[in-house]
Amino acid sequence: MKKIALSLTILLGTLSASNATAFDGDVNAGKEKSATCAACHGPDGNAPVNIYPKIAGQHADYIYKQLQEFKLGMTSGGKEGRMDPVMSGMAMPLSDQDMKDLAAYFSSLNMSEGATPKDVVEVGQQLYKAGDAERGIPACAACHGPRGNGTSLAKFPKISFQHPEYIKSQLEKFRDGTRNNDLNGMMQDIAKKLTDKDIEVLSKYLGGLH
Repeated sequence: MKKIALSLTILLGTLSASNATAFDGDVNAGKEKSATCAACHGPDGNAPVNIYPKIAGQHADYIYKQLQEFKLGMTSGGKEGRMDPVMSGMAMPLSDQDMKDLAAYFSSLNMSEGATPKDVVEVGQQLYKAGDAERGIPACAACHGPRGNGTSLAKFPKISFQHPEYIKSQLEKFRDGTRNNDLNGMMQDIAKKLTDKDIEVLSKYLGGLH
């Protein structure tokens, strides 16, 4: 818990300088380059298949970072970055400017709304907003915000309205270490303390958080 709090404090205290330069992706250029992305993420960035993430309205800095790390995952043979059998291959031919343009385009779109089942609202809200001190689980809202919008500055993603199935898969990957591109292992540390039920509830709760 202390490690997570310290990492967040240091991060927010130092990122302002590194983000001083405006994000220089080109929305129109990104739209022209997005045709291949539409196969999985949809033409409007709202993936029609729930195992793929919605990327419409996601922070440009976050999309750019993930594309960089997918490419690094491939070039390093999975030793660095984020390795994915589909996305790492898709990111390989992209130039740095391609990534910025795509990130700018998809971030300019609107993410479609989702819904939260009534039976998970109470437990999901408690875990998301307050965490569980006895188990050392911090509130998700501490990094992702009360409405799940995240923050571009710290590259914490928007997670509200995301497909529950995708959220579930990523939390499980953080928990078992197959995804490890999070800052200082923060998400891995948290996910290791989550039960299967916690993950199911949070995933469904986030689907309609607004």
